[in-house]
Amino acid sequence: MLPKALSREQAQLRADTPGCQHIVHFNNAGAALVTKDVLETQKAFLDAEAGHGGYETATAQAEALKRPYYELGKLLNCSSDNIAILQSATAAWMQVFYGIPFQKGDRILTSVHEYAANYIAYLQVVKRTGAVIEVIPETEQNDVDIQALEHSILHGKGRPALLAFTHIATNSGRVYSADAIGAVAKRHKVPFLLDACQSIGQMPLDVAKIGCNWLTGTSRKYLRGPRGVGFLFASDEAMKHFEPGTLDMCGAEWTSESEYRMQPGAKRYEQYERNFAAVAGLGVAVQYANELGVDWIWERVQHLAAELRVNLARLPGVTVHDRGTLLCGIVSFSKDGVAPARIQAALLEKNINVHRSARSSTRLDFERRQLPESVVRASVHYYNSGEEIDQLVQAVWEAQ
Repeated sequence: MLPKALSREQAQLRADTPGCQHIVHFNNAGAALVTKDVLETQKAFLDAEAGHGGYETATAQAEALKRPYYELGKLLNCSSDNIAILQSATAAWMQVFYGIPFQKGDRILTSVHEYAANYIAYLQVVKRTGAVIEVIPETEQNDVDIQALEHSILHGKGRPALLAFTHIATNSGRVYSADAIGAVAKRHKVPFLLDACQSIGQMPLDVAKIGCNWLTGTSRKYLRGPRGVGFLFASDEAMKHFEPGTLDMCGAEWTSESEYRMQPGAKRYEQYERNFAAVAGLGVAVQYANELGVDWIWERVQHLAAELRVNLARLPGVTVHDRGTLLCGIVSFSKDGVAPARIQAALLEKNINVHRSARSSTRLDFERRQLPESVVRASVHYYNSGEEIDQLVQAVWEAQ
């Protein structure tokens, strides 16, 4: 059981989070509450832009705009030269995916719990090129089936052109074994793109250990940064063989009438225009996570989520849908006879934020597990308290 009294450390975390004064926030997998330092950084940057000009502020705040590169490098165990900052995680992911020269018969290997934005891109490339999507099944423990993945690479028809996996699904708490996927990718020299939107900020990620060629993430979720900014890790090996999907005058230099030269590092994936205030805020957010320590964050998040699952499962008519050997801070559930939209609305009336995951967000997983059209998604973070978990569970019990 979680202690109901806050420790001094937990009280400080909540004091650092202005939103905790007004709302019980269990939508951290959507957009977590930012810290006051992140908020003040953005406000100050916008004030400077309004008072002195956008270009001039970017020049004056050059150090603040460099911070996310080295803080993300520290978080992911890579060089800052391997980090690119973009407008969103989707923009980062697309820069990688559409830079791969798929041909007819090439296979895109992905998973049962792949996210809709990614899968739609697969379908578009299939339509354009004649590439093929192959969905790797799960084990009985609801992890990606590594043996099936390796068998597909070795014996499948057509070239395995890309392993593209989402680390944590948007609709479920289960975590895939990214390290095991990376080992297979390395062994067979198949490029590996990992969507880490839901994992970065809540659990340790080491790109050297994972062995991915690219990793994409967002600011707004478990890193507690601003909306409107995402990022990408690109390995040196990947940059030797693949160009970004698009290039502009930020990612490349126009060197002659008929030639261009890409930036030497991951900045080649970037585009000129971004939300610079959000970039500065991201740097502060990642620094905060690094100072807390991601190992401590992961332990705290898992503890809170486990407590929430146990308490929800005790309620009459409530089914918790998370299955897997390793579960994270996302808790998905439904209640007999009460639509998820009604549960969400009833909780909001009590100043409790949750979200809903719809079938269209992870269609393959919903259909294979025969889930309802949508499920309630309550996602915890380290600043949540045991008392807030009790409030959520009580509100779900009362919802009708």
